[in-house]
Amino acid sequence: MYSCTECQKCFLTKTYLTRHMNIHSGRHKCSECGKSYCFKGGLALHSRIHTGEKPFECSVCGKRFTDAGHLKRHSRIHSGEKPYKCLLCDKAFSESGNLTVHGRIHSGEKPYKCRLCDEAFSRSVHLTIHMRVHTGEKPHKCSVCDKSFGTSIHLQRHELRIHGDVRPHSCFYCGKQFAIDGDLKCHIRVHIGAKPYSCSHCSESFTWHGQLKEHLLKSHCEGAWFTCYICQKKFSCKDHLKKHMQRHEGVKPYVCDECPKRFYRACELKCHQPVHSDYRQFCCFLCDAQFKRKYELKKH
Repeated sequence: MYSCTECQKCFLTKTYLTRHMNIHSGRHKCSECGKSYCFKGGLALHSRIHTGEKPFECSVCGKRFTDAGHLKRHSRIHSGEKPYKCLLCDKAFSESGNLTVHGRIHSGEKPYKCRLCDEAFSRSVHLTIHMRVHTGEKPHKCSVCDKSFGTSIHLQRHELRIHGDVRPHSCFYCGKQFAIDGDLKCHIRVHIGAKPYSCSHCSESFTWHGQLKEHLLKSHCEGAWFTCYICQKKFSCKDHLKKHMQRHEGVKPYVCDECPKRFYRACELKCHQPVHSDYRQFCCFLCDAQFKRKYELKKH
């Protein structure tokens, strides 16, 4: 074994140690930020962060990348290639990292733990988002209704679901339309009976992650309830408690574009909006009567 005199790191061969010493010698050091590399190629690749150079271009969509590896992984989006397959289910992925993250659904592993509470997460990005619960940070603001969100994805979904008129994703089974592809995929579970969320303590499986979380609380005492200090009602999710508290506080953040009515929840606003339209999307297959809302069809 060969040991570095600077950081005590050990190497199997003298060649590896020599390459490593380039970091300490500053031979391949970035003039912009001072970061050092073992190889000249590593420094060249890093320098593109500062120059903005992206020499590798996708021949299909024109998107550019800093290195060939990123382009190769991106190209799988167009080819549909998914070489990394889960051994426990039928899912496959274009990147090994995505398979590793997916595997935590089966193992229940949550390596990213919040230092301020007992919450733990399977992905680092989920921990980053969760930390905004403690800090109160909501950097992404809706330009229509001024509602703020912790992530750009949540803002985008809000704008599509609440303010968007286009719903390009239709359910093959019932024809229901969705603004977001992910919402359609979740909805299809209702028709095919898919239950991807499995309990690590027993044989129970669930359609939704929230159902699994509630099951763990009720049946295995895993996790913590979120309790309303006014009426003592318990919730398995902090967001559900937050929405519940709005009713006690009288906060109605969802405003109709057509009239002054306000609502506690997005789904209530969505249910109200057909009042201002003549479109009747729900049709009775027995008498051809048409209705604006699904519950009106069920009542009929």
